Amino acid sequence: MMEQLLTDTLNTAPIIGTMLLALIVIMINALKKDSLAAEYWVSLIGIIGNIALAVWVFPVRGTAFEGMVLTGGFASITTIIFLVAAGLTIILSREYIAKIGINVGEFFHLILLAAAGMMTFAAGTDLVVTFIGLELMSIVLYSLAGISRRVLKANEAALKYFLLGAFASGFFLYGIALIYGTAETTNILEIAQNLQALKSEPLFLTGVGLLLIGFAFKVGAVPFHMWVPDVYEGSPTMVSAFMSTGAKAAAFTALLLVFTATFDFADSSINTVFAVLAVASMVIGNVVALSQSNLKRMLAYSSIAHAGYMLIGITVGGDMSLAGVLFYVVSYMFTNIGAFGIAAVIENKEQGGTDIDDFRGLYYRRPSLAVLMSVFMFSLVGLPPLAGFFGKYYIFVAAIEGGYTWLTIIGVITSMISVYYYLRGDVLPDRGAAGKYRVLGRQRVRPGTVRRGHPADRHLPVLDTHVDGPLILEAHASCLHI
Repeated sequence: MMEQLLTDTLNTAPIIGTMLLALIVIMINALKKDSLAAEYWVSLIGIIGNIALAVWVFPVRGTAFEGMVLTGGFASITTIIFLVAAGLTIILSREYIAKIGINVGEFFHLILLAAAGMMTFAAGTDLVVTFIGLELMSIVLYSLAGISRRVLKANEAALKYFLLGAFASGFFLYGIALIYGTAETTNILEIAQNLQALKSEPLFLTGVGLLLIGFAFKVGAVPFHMWVPDVYEGSPTMVSAFMSTGAKAAAFTALLLVFTATFDFADSSINTVFAVLAVASMVIGNVVALSQSNLKRMLAYSSIAHAGYMLIGITVGGDMSLAGVLFYVVSYMFTNIGAFGIAAVIENKEQGGTDIDDFRGLYYRRPSLAVLMSVFMFSLVGLPPLAGFFGKYYIFVAAIEGGYTWLTIIGVITSMISVYYYLRGDVLPDRGAAGKYRVLGRQRVRPGTVRRGHPADRHLPVLDTHVDGPLILEAHASCLHI
C-alpha cells in the first residue's frame, strides 16, 4: 500500500510540486525583507522544474489515487499549459505589480496556487476532485481580482466574480449530487461505462445539465458571460491576462475530459446545447465587442467569442476536434497574454490607461510594441500564417467533417466581424501621414493643433483631430493635402 502511495505521489508530482512551491514563496515573503528578486526567481525556477516533472511523467498514462486523478499524457500536456501561463504572467508582472503597489509575495503565491488548482481541475477523473480543483482555482482568482485593495473597480470586480462564481459553483455541486444519486458513483470513468443506461434517467440528465452550467460560467459562454467584461476591466491587467488564458484553458480541458473524452453525448440534446452556446457566444461576443472603447473590455468580449469557437470543437467531438481545441487553447494563451502584457507596459511605462485611445500613435512612441500588438491582433482575428489561423482551421475542418458546416459558416462570418474591432486601434503608421503628426500624450496631433482636455494645452485654442480607425485616419490625412 505504501509503495502504491509513493508511486501515485510521484505520478502527480507536478501538482504537488506546484503547491509546495507556492508555500515556499509565501514563506520567503514572510521571513525575508525586500524579497522581490528571491520570490521572482524561486517562482520561475520552480515552474521550470515542475514543467520538467510533467515531461518526466508524460509516458505514465493512467490514473492515481484509486482512479481519481489522471496522470501522464493529456494531464501532462495541460499541466505544461498552465505552468507556462503562470510563468509568463509572473515574468510580465514583475515591474507592473510593484508599480501599482501590490504585495509581491502574495501575488506570486496566489498565481502558483491558482495554477495548482487548474491542474487538479483539468486532471480530475472523479467529479469531487474536479470540484476541489475548480474551487481552489476560483477562490484564488477571486482574491487576485481584488488584490488592488485601494482601487474601487478592483473591489467591484472581485465582489461580482465571487458572488456569481459562488452561484455557478452551487449549480456545479448540485449537478454532481444528482449524478451521484443516479449513477451511485462520482468517478467519470465508471459513469462512462454505464452511460447508455443512465441516458434514460431524467435526474442524471438534469445533473449533467447543471454540471454544464457550471462549466459554461467558467469558460465565459453566453448566457453565463455577464461577469467577464466587468471582472477583466476591474482586475489588474496581468490578473485579467491570467484569468483569460489559464482559467479558460483549465475550464475547457476539464470540459473536454468530461464531455468529449469520457461522456459520449454525440447526436443528443446535450450536444445541441453545446451548439447553441457556441453560436450565441460567437455572435454576441463579436457584435458587442464592436462598441467597446476600453481594450480590456474589448478583449473580454473577444474571449467570449473565442469560447464560442472552442465550443464548436466540443460540439463536434472526436480526436481531431480534441486536438484542435487543445491547439486553439495554446495559441490563444500566447496571443492573449501578449496583448494584455503590452497593455500592462503602457500602463506602467507611459502612465497610460487601457482605453483604446491610449494606444493610438503607439508606433511613434514604441515601434516594437506596436508591431507586436499588431501581430497579436492579427492572430486573434485568425489571419494566416499566424497560430490563431491554424487554431480556427483545425476546428472548422473538424466541424465540416463532422457534419456541422452551418457552425463553420457562422464561425467564419463572426471572424470577419472581429476584424474591425481588433484592427481599429491605430498603432501602426498610416501611409502619407508620417511626419505630419506629433505625439502628444496618448494621441497623434497635427502640428499647430492641440488635444482637447490635455493639461498642457488647457488655455490654447482647440482643434480636435481625433478620428477612429486607421482607414478613416488615412482619408482624413489625405484631405489635409487639399
